[in-house]
Amino acid sequence: MNFDDKINVTVYGADWCGDCVRAKAFFKENQIEYKFVDVDLDQAATKKVEQLNKGKRIIPTIEVGPSQTYTNPDNAQLSEIFGINEAGRVIMLGANWCPDCRRAKSFLHDNGIAFQYVDVEVHQWANGRIEELNNGKRVIPTFLIGDEVHINPDNAKLSELLNIKTVSQDKLYDVIIVGAGAAGLTASIYCQRDKLDSIILEKKNIGGNAFLTEKIENYPGFTSISGPQLMERMAEQAATYGAKIEQGTEVKKITRERSEFQVETNLGSVRGKTIVVASGSTYRRLDIPGEADLIGSGVHFCATCDGAFYREKEVLVIGGGNSALEEGIFLAGFCSKVTIIHHLPEFSASKTYIDKLPSIKNIETQMNQTSLEFLADDRGLFKAAKIQDNETGETKVIDADGVFIFIGLVPNTGFLKGIVDLNERNFIATECGTVQTSVDGIFAAGDCRQGALAQVAAATGEGVMASYGVRRFLSQ
Repeated sequence: MNFDDKINVTVYGADWCGDCVRAKAFFKENQIEYKFVDVDLDQAATKKVEQLNKGKRIIPTIEVGPSQTYTNPDNAQLSEIFGINEAGRVIMLGANWCPDCRRAKSFLHDNGIAFQYVDVEVHQWANGRIEELNNGKRVIPTFLIGDEVHINPDNAKLSELLNIKTVSQDKLYDVIIVGAGAAGLTASIYCQRDKLDSIILEKKNIGGNAFLTEKIENYPGFTSISGPQLMERMAEQAATYGAKIEQGTEVKKITRERSEFQVETNLGSVRGKTIVVASGSTYRRLDIPGEADLIGSGVHFCATCDGAFYREKEVLVIGGGNSALEEGIFLAGFCSKVTIIHHLPEFSASKTYIDKLPSIKNIETQMNQTSLEFLADDRGLFKAAKIQDNETGETKVIDADGVFIFIGLVPNTGFLKGIVDLNERNFIATECGTVQTSVDGIFAAGDCRQGALAQVAAATGEGVMASYGVRRFLSQ
């Protein structure tokens, strides 16, 4: 599949130029469409070359899309630009605001894999191609490797597709931290400062749920800061102190052999003397008809991730807590209308968020309404929600282009069953006032822990407590 006719690859050169001939041969060999403009025959093209090269006349000058220019790149550089690998040509369609796109880009860069990145925010036509490749769904990242389409492959799948070698870790770490959210990153910062060697295993995006928050207004020291900015600073600080962060690494199983733990992941095994579980939580589902079938086709759980698909469109937000109102206010900044549906007569969110709603003209609320079903159009895309008034029992259908669900969290603790004690909701049970689990040497911090406050500031505090627990355990 070829995207070059949409991206517009233009080569400014001349027939007598050896490097121009080489570049053209490279494009032909790798089936990359391009437009050749002979500067000997086109005076305007000569001026364009001078303009692109700050007054110098250098050919070939290659323009890719509306903003990228390359001056006489060699074949190795062309391979990097257009994603030419042993596995074929690698094209990634994604967006800079997409956590999984950031994870995939980071993994490919770390392993020296060339890929061509098509930003759907820059190339609007790519949104239609994504829907086409995903049977109507809007899922990113979407990869084209050779002629094959791969939808949001995890790092293990990318390793398989691109023949990236992953080996088990022979090193014995002082602490293995599961999760790179606020709690995990803080634990790593403190451990590294204590000269304790740490590795962070993160299944998805660095920063966890906080990374997906458009604006944080209650973190000490910042009147307002975006989730990505705050989490990137924490990750950078952890890396500065020497922490190793393995993104796209899913923990499958934990076992104990004598005085050390063995952590089995999708990319091999890691050994550690202690473990800090800071695996966080994921968004709870409604479990109503139509929800599972329409995920990615209009049903979403993260406004920061998917909200940009709904510019100037109407969306629904289901929920009544801080997350629902915060994300609803965020969506109202670029959606034409946001309708918030809550199953209780009053919101449970903090007064700060509730007080903002009346001043936002394109937000409507539907209170004391239970969501019964999501409806699809003839293309299999979300078109409406069926809701019921809890007082009268009457039902009605509200049309919209998409729906975002924020009704609570489910802890990411499935890999811990049979390892440490969990409560009835699968949150990790810890000793009162501590982060100590039922197993010596394993500590829990953040949203996955029973009684956690689900606040960034609280998570960082628990990360500090976990690091002190690690230090005490190792000193014994």
